[in-house]
Amino acid sequence: MVLKIYNTLAREKQEFVPLVAGRVRMYVCGMTVYDHIHMGGARMLVAFDVVQRWLRASGYDVTYVRNITDIDDKIIKRAQENNEPIEALTARFIAAMDEDSAALGVEKPDFEPRATEHVEGMQKMIAALEQKGLAYRAANGDVNFAVRKFPEYGKLSGKTLDDLRAGERVDVLPGKQDPLDFVLWKTAKEGEPYWESAWGKGRPGWHIECSVMSSALLGNHFDIHGGGQDLQFPHHENEIAQSEGANRTKFVNYWMHNGFVRVDNEKMSKSLGNFFTVREVLGRYDAEVVRFFIVRAHYRSALNYSDQHLEDAKHALTRLYTALKGIDAVAGPVDWSDAHAKRFQDAMNDDFNTPEAVAVLFDLANELNKSRSAKDAALLKSLGCALGLLQGDPVAFLQGRVTGSSRLTEGPDISRSTGGVSHTPESIEKLISARAAARKARNFAEADRIRKALEDAGIVLEDTAQGTTWRRS
Repeated sequence: MVLKIYNTLAREKQEFVPLVAGRVRMYVCGMTVYDHIHMGGARMLVAFDVVQRWLRASGYDVTYVRNITDIDDKIIKRAQENNEPIEALTARFIAAMDEDSAALGVEKPDFEPRATEHVEGMQKMIAALEQKGLAYRAANGDVNFAVRKFPEYGKLSGKTLDDLRAGERVDVLPGKQDPLDFVLWKTAKEGEPYWESAWGKGRPGWHIECSVMSSALLGNHFDIHGGGQDLQFPHHENEIAQSEGANRTKFVNYWMHNGFVRVDNEKMSKSLGNFFTVREVLGRYDAEVVRFFIVRAHYRSALNYSDQHLEDAKHALTRLYTALKGIDAVAGPVDWSDAHAKRFQDAMNDDFNTPEAVAVLFDLANELNKSRSAKDAALLKSLGCALGLLQGDPVAFLQGRVTGSSRLTEGPDISRSTGGVSHTPESIEKLISARAAARKARNFAEADRIRKALEDAGIVLEDTAQGTTWRRS
């Protein structure tokens, strides 16, 4: 089965045919660094991490670019509120983004351009648009894109200009020829950062950033452009207009958009105030549980956030790690002729159908529970690797000793107290030894008391021929 991708531009699944055989060039709109990443941002990061992992696992030579927006209105406002330099603010949140991404198992992109590094290229593209009659200088000094002079405007959203005007909230700024016209270059206000330009002191608009950074690193025409569903209009629509208007060539072949994270049937967003940061969530749940929670939903579907769903993800991932426990196996090359591997491959080739791929992992885990085969365990870990899962030590995961984030040394909720006893891994082992001694002395009441005390603290003991092991419930 060949890879098929749902192309937002075509509004259907299409067979993926790269521009250059065996090579994929992919650009994804990254984070605007003025605050910590919330779960909506985490979903985008994880979703496209899975995409690039599967493309590489499929044998493609991938160039993956994910930008950083380090200058825009929100950043300027937050820096002013904090009374700190913009460079200090963005550096702090870039470092935090890197920590949170690493905790979630998100691999670094091949290139991570910053908007402030490409202002000269943005000025050149704006000048080209102006020369082609697609941009104009407004009365307030801004340079705007004239959407009605680009006949294909609206092709990504599938709406006409009149439909877009009627159905979208569009800020009407002074000097716009049409409410849908958007700014390419903003005249600097007093106290704002600026660059010198042919249009005076100012800075680039948000939309022009990605057009320039993507073309600088991937060329004017490339394979895949991704981002959150909320970017489809106007951001990605505007990117197409700018890039195709300036370069007179098709911009992107396949447009991909991940679905929203929702809380109480509303999109999770900072503007609504109903968001949870990755750091907050990692303070309560292991990072791989959070990644599994994201991965087991299809990237285009809505993802409903709740503690119950995270608990469900925790128990489900525990089942997979339980199957791997006690078997010495490492991930390696996959034999795609294996029945489980073939099902997994077919699922991922069907627009990255991770729910079906995860179902294959559970079927394989059931087989592993029966066979206890190193071959089955290695296959389970290898398929999990394509999703960024199951690469940790099973015992460490089951005992809660893996890190919930890069800032937690013992993992989330690692110490629990019952009857004055703090249950760290060391104290648990001591209680297991005390229980073993009580059983040897045939003091079964004491042995049962210790087991019950640990159970009450969420510690499950498992007696085997090799001795007693434990895990957190």
